[in-house]
Amino acid sequence: MAYAHSFHIPVMGIGFTIDSPLKVSQYGIDSVISLVDDILLEKLRKMYCNKYNLPYDEITDKLEDFRAKRITSYLNTIQNLAQKKFEEFKNTTTETVSDIKEYFSALPDSSTFKQEFYQLSKNHNTIEDIKEWVKERMPLGSIDVNIMTKVDKDNYVKKEKLASEFNDAHAALRGYANSNLHSSVILSAGMNPRLYSYLEQFDDFYPDVNGYIKKKIVLKVSDYRSALIQGKFLAKKGIWVSEYRIESGLNCGGHAFATDGFLMGPILQQFKDNKQELIDTVYELFVGALEQKERVIPDNIIALKISAQGGVGTNEEHEFLLNEYEVDSVGWGSAFLLVPEATTVDTETLSKLATAKEDDLYLSNISPLGIPFHSLKGNTKDEEKATRIINGKPGSPCPKKFVALNKDFNEKGLCTASRQYQNHKLKELENQDLSPSEYDYHYNKITEKSCTCVGLGTSALLAYNLDTKIEGKGVSICPGPNMAYFSKITSLSDMIQHIYGAKNIISRKDRPNMFVKELYIYLEYYKEQIAENKISPTEKRRKQLISFGNNLNDGIKYYFNLFKEQNTFDNVSPNTLTQQLEECQFILKELTSDIEVMIF
Repeated sequence: MAYAHSFHIPVMGIGFTIDSPLKVSQYGIDSVISLVDDILLEKLRKMYCNKYNLPYDEITDKLEDFRAKRITSYLNTIQNLAQKKFEEFKNTTTETVSDIKEYFSALPDSSTFKQEFYQLSKNHNTIEDIKEWVKERMPLGSIDVNIMTKVDKDNYVKKEKLASEFNDAHAALRGYANSNLHSSVILSAGMNPRLYSYLEQFDDFYPDVNGYIKKKIVLKVSDYRSALIQGKFLAKKGIWVSEYRIESGLNCGGHAFATDGFLMGPILQQFKDNKQELIDTVYELFVGALEQKERVIPDNIIALKISAQGGVGTNEEHEFLLNEYEVDSVGWGSAFLLVPEATTVDTETLSKLATAKEDDLYLSNISPLGIPFHSLKGNTKDEEKATRIINGKPGSPCPKKFVALNKDFNEKGLCTASRQYQNHKLKELENQDLSPSEYDYHYNKITEKSCTCVGLGTSALLAYNLDTKIEGKGVSICPGPNMAYFSKITSLSDMIQHIYGAKNIISRKDRPNMFVKELYIYLEYYKEQIAENKISPTEKRRKQLISFGNNLNDGIKYYFNLFKEQNTFDNVSPNTLTQQLEECQFILKELTSDIEVMIF
């Protein structure tokens, strides 16, 4: 199948890309909807049904399997509306020869659709033939979805626990599987064996004789080993992973899944070097499972894509990832938060993002999932949290309970950002014989958690002037560090031109190379991990930290060789890159020497 663009828009938060396909899919741009919040999806479905005079029957939480049904209905609504916009766009685009030329001029030369068009033009076809061909072949951007595999809360009816298929992630998967979409589900946040096994129940995840899969599996991974383990696990069940989406461990938006010191460049190199081995190893298991299940076996090996995302910000970096590592697509995330034509962000938050600098963007511990989380200082959800702490009422109301996963005090689970959970923890803390400094440390650790499952969706409600009575008006926002270098609200056209090198929307001259930026972030993270270990040191953790440092050092050596051989980053001179790597090497040496003298 032909594709139009060499970039995609990843999932961002819960609400920021919730209707992005309706905004960009007609242009052939792939984007991803989060399936965490079925309540938010239902509110937007109602809004769009009213806007376009479509019939709407509310799916209340009184209905059986309401979460899956809400997700299916929302996705079908978005698909139908996106298809109508696409048909209108095709008709407009093919009205005249100049319209057709303008469309293709906006596509990169690597676009397979553009290449097919130029080949057709050389064959001296009539204008009418070309118009019909363009209409027939023009690709619609994929309407993809994201499921965080670990956000899989048990659910109850009264006091009776429901079967695992009604867990949150399972219900989300079923909602997607029952939809009319031909697209991909991106599974993120690590492996969930029970959820992965649930995929076997849906025919749409299996290939036909031609290798076509109606609903493809994409795994978001941060290292090769994880990709291989998960790919083999699914292959043994007859499920093919169509794409491995490699994301920087720390130079990304949202939750940050730090590797054990493995940097993005070496990871991408490993995928490039081992891609065929990955295909062969997994495909053998895949075919064996299909035979055992007596399912159709494709005539040919199914394609496997590799994509990359996290911190990319210039055309040079974009092209470098495509050419050096032979990835099929590059994800552009945080920058698109400043493109209202592509994402959904309220006006106040847009303004804060546009003026954010490096110090305003930080890797926090506010996520109730216990995973480092990129955040923006001064976001209104954190301001709400601070006010509650000052008033002696730490913790948030928990109206949606999507991450009510901790079962220390409640069999049904509590969110660690909730008022109920934090009250329990603070009572425990008061009964411990701690020094004032130790008490303050643990108090802050408990109360820093923020209600992200609500806050990450509220922006969409504010942007569309929808009711926020249940959620409140506090907004959480999760841009990556790259946001510091994008400083104005931008049109979709300008952003596309920036990606493909026809325009530059970054005014700052001091933006570091994406790989170097990630390295600095890892060094800061490493420093924090060392400091944490000093509080409660163990020999096991010390060895882990030494291994982390060794991997960082190997990554620096890799970059020395890479930048010596490559001269493609015009915005950063080779001398500057070398100096930055030398500085990083010095910082790392100081940190590792600090570990070696630790006493237990």
